[in-house]
Amino acid sequence: MQRYLDALLPRPVATSSLLAALFFVASLTPSLVPRDTAVQAILSGISLVAGYAVGLFFASIWSRLQLPTLRQPLLTRVRGAIAVFCLIASLVTLWFASEWQNGLRLLLDMPPVETARPFSIAGGAVAVFLLLLWLARLTGWFVTRMSGRLAHLLPGPQALLVSILLTAAIFWNIGNGVFVRGALNAADRIYAGLDARFEERSPRPQDPRKTGAAGSLVDWETLGRMGRAMIASGPDQARIAALTGAEAMEPLRVYIGLNSAPDPEARADLALQELLRIDAFSRSTLVIATPTGTGWVDPAGQQALEYLLGGDVATVSVQYSYLASWIALLTAPEYGVETARAVFAAVYGHWRELPSDARPALYLNGLSLGSLNSDQSHDLHQVVGDPFNGALWVGPPLSSPTWLEVTRNRNPGSPAWLPSYRDGSAVRFMNQTGLRSDVTAEWGRFRILYLQHASDAVVFFDPRATWRRPAWMAGPRGPDVSPGFHWLPIVTVLQLGVDIMTAIKPPDGFGHSYDFASYARAWAMLLDLPEWTDARIQAVEARRAAPGQTSD
Repeated sequence: MQRYLDALLPRPVATSSLLAALFFVASLTPSLVPRDTAVQAILSGISLVAGYAVGLFFASIWSRLQLPTLRQPLLTRVRGAIAVFCLIASLVTLWFASEWQNGLRLLLDMPPVETARPFSIAGGAVAVFLLLLWLARLTGWFVTRMSGRLAHLLPGPQALLVSILLTAAIFWNIGNGVFVRGALNAADRIYAGLDARFEERSPRPQDPRKTGAAGSLVDWETLGRMGRAMIASGPDQARIAALTGAEAMEPLRVYIGLNSAPDPEARADLALQELLRIDAFSRSTLVIATPTGTGWVDPAGQQALEYLLGGDVATVSVQYSYLASWIALLTAPEYGVETARAVFAAVYGHWRELPSDARPALYLNGLSLGSLNSDQSHDLHQVVGDPFNGALWVGPPLSSPTWLEVTRNRNPGSPAWLPSYRDGSAVRFMNQTGLRSDVTAEWGRFRILYLQHASDAVVFFDPRATWRRPAWMAGPRGPDVSPGFHWLPIVTVLQLGVDIMTAIKPPDGFGHSYDFASYARAWAMLLDLPEWTDARIQAVEARRAAPGQTSD
């Protein structure tokens, strides 16, 4: 039985040590987002294990094919040379880690760090490596014990296979049933507590046109923390007029919380009734803004549109979760889609019944998971007879269906991080610098604009980076992607996985953080507002940030 176990977990060989060291070295190179000491140590530890496992795999294949191997004393010398090389390569790379990270931080307008704490990274990486290796050996021990007992009933190979399957099932149920479920329950309690929290900066509004105020169909207490923040924040009519130097209206906002009605259809109907109550369909523009998992609607994007349109806009959002987007996506992705579909059907259904010359322009909007759910809120057959006006989707996850189709079928020669699609009359892309897709035609009746940063791992994470270089790393790169970011098999996908978890770490305008000016330029392009030049947008942004100004 031992020979079967050795096939499963062979003893360390020079190949595994070499690849483990090379993976460790590669993990220290820059990717899309700077990494702090703890994150880097975890990434490097996982990379050590990945390299070690790949080395064992190739060594096992080599042995099974009975290919020639080195003999003593040459084998000892080669092992010694490999050990020296691994040590030197690791030390040199750790020495340069701070310089690499600071180069990336400079690119993302982040302050430099004095040191990347190389000894802390090395120590943490080794600890992670040993922990994961111990878990692997523990798994092997279970397999050995179980296969030994089954050997009395089954032939050796069959006993090994059954024991592997049983061990996998046991560990999966322990991990999923105890650790994962416990973590999710803890997260649920934490986020539920946050959602219920009342904050002084989000007081109940007095204006009867606002959701949750006296006369509203929605109780203020049911909106949730994110909903109350959206409704209570500015800008109001006076502030818009003061900062733009033009006449303005009071922007209208409707928000329906997770606790405002019992199910998605009821929440969607409540949203429509609240829109009708405040006469939202009389405004020039109506936006269905799908929130992120926590119920958050990015205030920068909403405020940018309200400034550009002088307040002549109504926005409606309906909460479907209070969990972080990645948790909501993993645990119950259907909730977001179900709610988005219900809200779109209710609002679009009423909008479509209005005379075409007496109804607002209807746009969809969403950031991150909100973008994904907004994209899936309708289908072609539902809108082909009378399409809504368009959508602004920001930082869309890789799984967004329309984004995937357009990016894959982009015009030849256009970069994957800023594609051009056909003549640009229906779909365009823009980044934080204002750079946009090459277009040869004017906007059509229906239009989609994607706002994305080349440094946004939420957009550009690709599992296939495990074995091939992503298209966005080829050719000229985005202005916020380090030239020192090189594709490396397996390691790159691990780096991008870590980048997703830290994507909001960079300041606004980089990573997964989008700023007011970028939103304003995007809305101005989508709504075809040529009067809103970059200079005018920057002037409003400067006034917003001026000392003494109250925040929106």
